[in-house]
Amino acid sequence: MRGPVLALEAIHINRHICIHGHFYQPPRENPWLEEIENEGSASPYHDWNELITAECYVPNASSRILGSGRNILDIVNNYASISFNFGPTLLSWIEDHNPGLYAQIIEADRESQKRFSGHGCAIAQVYNHIIMPLASRRDKETEIIWGIRDFALRFSRMPEGMWLAETAVDIETLEILAEQGILFTILSPYQARRIRKIAGGSWETTNQERLDIGRPYLCRLPSGRSIALFFYDHAIASEIAFGSLLSNGEQFADRMISTFRGIDSPRLLSIATDGETYGHHHRFADMALAYALHLIDKQKLARITIFGEYLATHPPENEVEIYENSSWSCNHGVGRWQSDCGCRTYHACLISDPGECVSLTNTTPPYNPRLWNQKWRGPLREAMDQLNASLTALYEKEAGLQFSDPRAARNEYIDLILDRSDERLDWFITRHMIRGFSSDQVARALKLLEVQHNALLMYTSCGWFFDELSGIETVQVMMYACRAMQLAQELTGVDYEPAFTRLLSRAVSNIPSSGRGADIFERYVKTAMVARDQIACFYAITALMGDHQDATSLYTYKIRCDHCRQEKTGNLGLMTGSATLTSELTREESHHIIVSVWLGDLVYIGGTGTFVSEDAFAQMEQDLWNAYSWQDIPGLICCMRKTCKTTIPLKKIFPDGRRKIQTSVLATTLADLESHLCQISTRNAALMQAMKKEGTTPPAVLDSLNQYILNAEVRICLETGNGGIRSLRKAVTRLIQSRVPPDTLNLSIVAADRIYREICAITREPQTLQKIRDVNSLFVALKPLSLQMDLRSSQNQYYAFHSRYMVPAEKRAQDGDEHSQEWVEAVQELGRHLDVIYGGTSSSGEDHLN
Repeated sequence: MRGPVLALEAIHINRHICIHGHFYQPPRENPWLEEIENEGSASPYHDWNELITAECYVPNASSRILGSGRNILDIVNNYASISFNFGPTLLSWIEDHNPGLYAQIIEADRESQKRFSGHGCAIAQVYNHIIMPLASRRDKETEIIWGIRDFALRFSRMPEGMWLAETAVDIETLEILAEQGILFTILSPYQARRIRKIAGGSWETTNQERLDIGRPYLCRLPSGRSIALFFYDHAIASEIAFGSLLSNGEQFADRMISTFRGIDSPRLLSIATDGETYGHHHRFADMALAYALHLIDKQKLARITIFGEYLATHPPENEVEIYENSSWSCNHGVGRWQSDCGCRTYHACLISDPGECVSLTNTTPPYNPRLWNQKWRGPLREAMDQLNASLTALYEKEAGLQFSDPRAARNEYIDLILDRSDERLDWFITRHMIRGFSSDQVARALKLLEVQHNALLMYTSCGWFFDELSGIETVQVMMYACRAMQLAQELTGVDYEPAFTRLLSRAVSNIPSSGRGADIFERYVKTAMVARDQIACFYAITALMGDHQDATSLYTYKIRCDHCRQEKTGNLGLMTGSATLTSELTREESHHIIVSVWLGDLVYIGGTGTFVSEDAFAQMEQDLWNAYSWQDIPGLICCMRKTCKTTIPLKKIFPDGRRKIQTSVLATTLADLESHLCQISTRNAALMQAMKKEGTTPPAVLDSLNQYILNAEVRICLETGNGGIRSLRKAVTRLIQSRVPPDTLNLSIVAADRIYREICAITREPQTLQKIRDVNSLFVALKPLSLQMDLRSSQNQYYAFHSRYMVPAEKRAQDGDEHSQEWVEAVQELGRHLDVIYGGTSSSGEDHLN
C-alpha cells in the first residue's frame, strides 16, 4: 500500500494553491475628530467598519467547519492559511475598536511562519490606497515607506510583498518597491504585456488566455533592479467575486483542483479577490473558504502555500513586461480615477440621504443610476492635483526651516501617526528637528506634517470609484482636502479654498438637488468641521451633565480642567471652569474659560472664551453664580454671552457629540422610566390577574405595560445575575405562563452577552465544576424562550478552553478520578448547548446556507 500513496504524493507535490485576500475599507474618520461618526447607511451598525467587521473580519478569524448536523467540528483562523493584506488605516481602526480580532490577525502571521517555511502570510499595502500611477514620485515613495513601516511595527518583521491599490501599476512604482526591498507584488493577468525566457530569446506578446499564470515572472527595471510578479487566476477570481462558487466549500475545492488536470510540472494556482468577498459580499463564505482549505489539505490534493514561500522554492524562469498605468478594476487603465471612462458600479451610498443606498433596483428619478455619468471625476482629480501642488510647494518652502532632512521627516512621520506618545514625539524631534527649537516651532512643524498626511488621505481611491459625486466616499476625500487647507491657512494665512472650489464647481452631481461639487463641499464638508471652541463647549455641557473629569482625552485633544464648579437646582444648572486644550496631533495649547447652562430637559448651552487672567475669570465666575443664585435666567444668559465669544446650544453641537449626549441622557431616562413602570405594574398586578381570571380583557395600556415589565424582569436577571439561576427561572416562567410574547431580539443579545461572560469566567477558573454546571443551567432556563443567540464569541472561548483542558481531564477520569469524570461530562454538555462537538464527519460545506 505504501507505493501507491507515494505515487499519489509525487503527483500532488507539484500542485500549489495560494489564495490572497485584499482586506480594505476606506478611512472614514472625521478628520477633525479622528473618529468615525454615525453612518446611517450601515444601520443597525454605527458605521460600515463595524458592519463589515461583524460580517467578514471576525468570522474569518474563527471560521467554522461544520458536521452534517450543523454542529461545529473545528474552528480555524483563515488568516493563517491564506495570503492577505490589511489596509493600514483599517488595521489601525481594528486595533482600537476590536483588539481581540487584531491580536488574532497578528497571531495568524506568526503561526503561518511555522507552516510556510519561515514566510509569513501577511504582506504590506501602500499606506493609503491611492492609485499609484496617478501620484507624484514623492507621494509614491511616502505611500510605500509608510506602508512598510506600518507593517513592520505591527507584524514585527519586514514584508516580502506589497499590495498595490486596485493593482494599479507603473514602472516607477515597481522601481520604488524594489528600492525599498519588496520582493514581489500581485497583478491581474490582463496587466502582462509580453514575456520571454530569462536566459534570453525573443519577446512574445501575451494576453489573459495565453499567459501561464502558474508561475512567477521577473520584471527587470531601468535602474538594474528587478521585482517578481505573480498573476492571479482571473476566471476563478471572477467566479468567487461575482458567481456562486462560494456557496459550497467542496465545489470551491473541486474548481481549484480542476486547474491542475493534465499538468505534471510545478504549478501555482493563485487567486486574488477583495477579502470582504469572504463574508460581507457573500454571507458565510468564510466557511466555504475554511472547508475548501481543510478538504484540500486533509486529502493532500495540493499544497497550500503563500507567495513568499513559493518564490523562494520556485524562482522565476521567465521575465515579463507590463502594461503601464493599468489596474484590475478598470478596463481603461486608470481612467476610473480621473475620467468618465465608462466603469461604473450602479451603486452609491449618498451623503445627502445617509439612510439610502441607491442601486439598480431603485430606478425612480432622479435616482436612476443607469442614466448617471461620471464626468465629475475629472474636475475632482484636477482640484486635488492643483491643491496638492500648492501644499507641496508650502512644505518644500517651510520644512527646510524646521527639519534637517525634510524628505526623511515626511517619510518617518508615520511613526508619530502610529504612536502619539510624548516619548515617541521626543524621539522624532531629536532625530529630525533643527537644534534650538521652541514649543511653537514644534507645533508648527507637526502642523506642516499633518498637512501632508491629509494631502495623501485626500487621494484615497474610493473617492472616484463609485458613481455619484455626493457619495459618502467622495465627500470623505473632500473632507481631507478641507482639513489640509485649514491647517495650511493657519500656517501661512493664505486661503486655499477659493481656487479649490472654483475647480470643484465644474464637477456636477447626477442628483439635481445636490448641485455641483462646490455646493456639496459647502453643504456636507464645511459643516463637518469641528473647531477647538466646539470641543470646549461639548466638554462644558458633558461636565454639567455629571460626566466631569479634571483630566481627560476627548477626540484629538487632551483636556485639563481647573476651578470647575457645577450645580443643579430644579430646572436650572450652571457649570463654570477653566480648561487647557492640547492637540494630540500638533501639541498646540489653548487656555479657555468654559461655561454651560441647563434650562431643563435637553436644553443645554455651552460657552467658551479665551482665558485672559485669574482676576477676569474670578469676576466672570462671580457674575454668573450671582445670577444663578437669584434664579435670574435672562441675566445668566446675558452674562454668559457677554463673557464667552462662542456659545453653542446642544442642538448645534457637532453630530457625534450630540449623539453621545443624547445616548447618555436616554440611558438615564430609560432607567428612571423602567423603575417607575415597575412600581405601577406591581400596584396593578393583582387587578390584572383578577380581570384575566374573570375573562375580562385588561386595558391595552396595562397589558402593554405588563409585557414590558415581564420581559424587563428576564433582561435584568440576565444583566445583573442577581438571584442566580433560580430568579432567572422564575422570571422566565412568569413570562411564559402569562402568554406574553418574549422580546426575542433584545433578550437574545443580552442572553448571549451573559453566556459569554460566564464562559470567560470559566476559562479563568477552569477546574471549578460548579461554574460549568451553572452555565448549563443557564441554557436550560433560557430554552422556553427559543432565543436566536449569536454564540460565536462563546463558542470561540469554549473551543480554546476545551482544546487546552479536556485531554488531561479525560485521562484523569479514565484513571478513576470521579471529580474529573463529572467535570468532563459537564464540559461535554456545555459543548452540546453551544453546538460544538469533537470528532464526527465534516459536511460538504453547503450546510452553512441552510
